[in-house]
Amino acid sequence: MATSLRSILLPISRESVRTIRAGEEILLSGTMLVGRDQVHKRFHALLADGEPLPVSIKGETIYYMGPAPAPEGWAVGSCGPTTAARMDPFTPELLDAGLIGMIGKGPRSREVREAVVRNEGVYFYAYGGCGALYARKVTRLETAAFADLGPEALFRITVKEFPVIAAIDALGGSIL
Repeated sequence: MATSLRSILLPISRESVRTIRAGEEILLSGTMLVGRDQVHKRFHALLADGEPLPVSIKGETIYYMGPAPAPEGWAVGSCGPTTAARMDPFTPELLDAGLIGMIGKGPRSREVREAVVRNEGVYFYAYGGCGALYARKVTRLETAAFADLGPEALFRITVKEFPVIAAIDALGGSIL
């Protein structure tokens, strides 16, 4: 039995997040942030010092990915997901600060799962090994902050029909 994919526009609303259920296949379109370990460490340091973040994360979704250089005619090169657990030490405070969604691969810690539920957020699972497919779904990439980090910088990307699976939903449902 074939299932149809649900389309969701980014930035995602809290109301929309409340309707997502773990295991649901979704196509995301719109803008999201991109950042990995170094971005998360800098966010943590800024928050710990009471400093503002360089971009607002309220209502944002962040994709754990480090983009490869773009081939001719592409917005980005291969851009597959990073293992999400690497961001787990920082994720609860970012969800508490307004982050609504995350995209990565692999399981999350108990603390992250609890923070997703507490903040009515969502963790989307991206398919590992599909970096070229995801690159085709990115229509624009721009540096948002921390340019000194090169490919580890904070980026903003625009995507069209970016395929993910809801892995942890706002009610605590999980496929992991």
